[in-house]
Amino acid sequence: MRKIKLKKMLQNVSFVILLLKMCFVFGQKKMVVIDPGHGGKDTGAIGVNNIREKDVVLNVAMEILRLNKTILNDEFDIYLTRYKDTLISLSDRTRLAKHLNANVFVSLHCNASQNYSKGIEVYVYNSDNLNTRKAIAIGASVLNESTQKLGFKERGVKFANFQVLRENTSFIPSVLVEMGFITYADEADYFLKPKNIRALALAVLMGL
Repeated sequence: MRKIKLKKMLQNVSFVILLLKMCFVFGQKKMVVIDPGHGGKDTGAIGVNNIREKDVVLNVAMEILRLNKTILNDEFDIYLTRYKDTLISLSDRTRLAKHLNANVFVSLHCNASQNYSKGIEVYVYNSDNLNTRKAIAIGASVLNESTQKLGFKERGVKFANFQVLRENTSFIPSVLVEMGFITYADEADYFLKPKNIRALALAVLMGL
């Protein structure tokens, strides 16, 4: 049943992407909240090369911030939920987006598995409002940029009951991006190179 529902929503993705483009053209500068997951004592997943999820996602977020200024000439008004290695509560992360009246919320994470899983996937909260359909469109766009241009396996747009999605969806399109598996050697090693962090950050930014 959930797969059927998601399929119907995906059928509307093209229309929603067009709608988002129209809003972008005729509206004001869009405000984006980028949420680097974990932080502080919460390291997140630990990679096969001892790389830490909290460091990877913060590096990508900071690069998104920089590229928005240097390449896109501040096309977006971007705020991060954290700018350094600190632990921010999940409620405070969503509260920031609501306080700023942001247009989009993007939470960045890295995946982990005991199997040889790989690839990028995006999660949205399952609801019947327009924000979920917009989130699916944004997620599909980010996936397209990061998989077709960077070579990651595409694992699709999926539903999940994550708090940062659940608390945001009522007022803002929200996505959670799992940017590859740091428990998979090739993808863990990928994040060790600054040029790859930059490439992934640009893919997320262009997806937006």
